[in-house]
Order: sequence, then structure tokens, then C-alpha cells
Amino acid sequence: MTIRLSRAYEEPGRDDGRRVLVDRVWPRGRSRASLMLGAWYPELGPTNALRKWFGHDPARWAEFRARYLVELTRPEVEPLLEGLVATARSGTLTLVYGAADREHNQAVVLAELIRERAGPEG
Repeated sequence: MTIRLSRAYEEPGRDDGRRVLVDRVWPRGRSRASLMLGAWYPELGPTNALRKWFGHDPARWAEFRARYLVELTRPEVEPLLEGLVATARSGTLTLVYGAADREHNQAVVLAELIRERAGPEG
């Protein structure tokens, strides 16, 4: 199982597999064609309230992560998460995000959750 993370402002790689944008907001200045996405799941992005509260402040990372994981328990999110787990189990999954901070963004949390759900068979 391979899960990659890629900023929306980086060029897609040939070995990215299925690329999924996991931001609630479309990345500025990027066209659909340039991102080469298999899907966009805005529902997987943090809510606007959480996104604004976090403000990409690393000091708020632990609390952001905890709150975001709670948001990811919404019923409408479950089928999307299960689909990402299945994709990761069958090939390469690249989670695309817009944030400048590579260590403190929702794609990091999502990748951890997908790996956890995939379990040892993943």
C-alpha cells in the first residue's frame, strides 16, 4: 500500500496513481487539467470553521488533528473514506492538498487514518 501526499502547486508525478484533492476549497490558480485528479472530495476537507480556527498555526496542530478526526466521523464521509482505503490497498493513492505546510495539514491526518483503517492487510 502506497499513500503519497502532494501539494496542489507541485506538478503531478507519473507514479502518483489515483490523485484525490482533499481540500474543501479549490486551490487558487490551479486548473482541473493541471492537477490531473481522479476525484475531488471537498467533504473530506476540514469545515470552514475548523480551517479558519487552525489558520495553519503549528501550535494548534494537536487540537486541529483531534477536532478534524471528529469531523471525519460524519456519516456522509464514511463512503469516501472507505473508497480511499480500497484505492490505497489496490495501488498508489496520492492525497492532494493546497496548504504550504507539508507537516501540518489535513492530508497528513487523512493518510494516517487510511493506513490505520487498511490494517495489516493493507
